[in-house]
Amino acid sequence: MSNSILTSTKKILGVEADYTAFDLDILTHINSVFSTLTQLGVGPVDGFMIEDDTAEWASFIGDNKLINSVKTYTYLRVRLLFDPPTTSYLITALENQVKELEWRLNVVVDTRPRSYVNEDGDLVWILGQNEPFPSDAALGDIGIDVTTGDVWRNVE
Repeated sequence: MSNSILTSTKKILGVEADYTAFDLDILTHINSVFSTLTQLGVGPVDGFMIEDDTAEWASFIGDNKLINSVKTYTYLRVRLLFDPPTTSYLITALENQVKELEWRLNVVVDTRPRSYVNEDGDLVWILGQNEPFPSDAALGDIGIDVTTGDVWRNVE
């Protein structure tokens, strides 16, 4: 299975990986979906976009298995934009799946803990890429970006 965002999306759409005539269209729609996901609180805090077939899913979701449905969500949204079904019944079914996945993804990001105490007794804040510590963070608190694994201490 390809980990490339573009290649795997093309495959599930039924477009061969080496057929590039629609790449601009598909890339545009994928980036639109990533914009929506960012607004839902999924993925990197400062947004995400791809430009070719080198970007991989791990760059967007990291190792967070709780948001693996992003792949299906991306396909469904791209399908509705790029190659919508001809029957209203199928369009409605796909739109309902999109709504359910949006709700489920939103639940995951809204219910994950924002901080925890590690085994050394340090308060660890879960932060997005380039996200500052919250105003109630104390000096010396630890921040971790779960997508990149970067760890730092609050010194301000």
